[in-house]
Amino acid sequence: MLRSETAENPDRLRAALVGLRRYQSAPRTARPPEMPVVAKAGRAMLRDYGGSGAVTVFVPSLINPPHVLDLSPQNSLLRWLAAQGTRPLLLDWGHPGETDRNMDMGGHVEELLVPLLEQIGEPAALAGYCLGGTIALAAATIYPVRALALIAAPWHFSGFPDAARRDLAGLWQAVEPTAQALGVLPMEALQASFWRLDPARTIRKFEDFGRLADGDPRIDAFIALEDWANDGPPLTLAAGRQLLVDLFGADITGQGKWTVAGRPVDPAATACPVLDIASLTDRIVPAASAAGIGESLPLNLGHVGMIVGSRGRNALWEPLARWLSQPRKR
Repeated sequence: MLRSETAENPDRLRAALVGLRRYQSAPRTARPPEMPVVAKAGRAMLRDYGGSGAVTVFVPSLINPPHVLDLSPQNSLLRWLAAQGTRPLLLDWGHPGETDRNMDMGGHVEELLVPLLEQIGEPAALAGYCLGGTIALAAATIYPVRALALIAAPWHFSGFPDAARRDLAGLWQAVEPTAQALGVLPMEALQASFWRLDPARTIRKFEDFGRLADGDPRIDAFIALEDWANDGPPLTLAAGRQLLVDLFGADITGQGKWTVAGRPVDPAATACPVLDIASLTDRIVPAASAAGIGESLPLNLGHVGMIVGSRGRNALWEPLARWLSQPRKR
């Protein structure tokens, strides 16, 4: 990918390699201790970020660690919300193993998310980011919640570019033997495919990083975000297959053919208030893939930038805090 993107410009190739080496060799700062656990279901748990308001459970993607919502003490949506009259609980999916091989995405809803919600003791709001929003939407159709916020959550997978859908659906054929043997789909197999969703940006960000002056505060921010993006537990075998074959390949969610708890998931049947946040410039989860239900909040920020970027607080954090703080029946 590096060779193809810089074939006509050797200077870009050298700059990207400088940035890559700088990233690889940079010292790392240890993350703060994990927040306390207030509920467990199987390998999954809810981590409490404090705050005195109504509970909102944040559901991260199954891909990459959940701490993008708490990237650093200085850049944390969850810590900020806790100071704004919301009590955020972060769902940590835990680390699946071979014994979880048959748990598909619906199983994550039925066996992990819903049992965690049952332990809270009051109706919670759900806020799902990326694939976590897809899962949260399904949970809201089978379990009563106060409200549902979808943040860059794909539903109509036909809204992705055809080439990306073919690449991701075809990935399963290449990795299935390894995944079958391991009982999980390794994160590394997915990451290479996600790089190809926007190869120009993947290379450009390392070019730009290599040019930053020593001491620039953007260096630490880049390292923290890139470490998050290149880390994460594997997917269960069944969830990996369902994501690549059934969602990206066949768009079973958009076609109304995804069943959870024995019935098809219908976004239009969601009984609670819904805020659907999608960005018109998101190249990872296109706005065309959003569920398109409830109140919409269109943005012009990148998929990750809306959570941790410099404009994210004004564009997403503050509107989300206001929406979550609206009085609703418990």
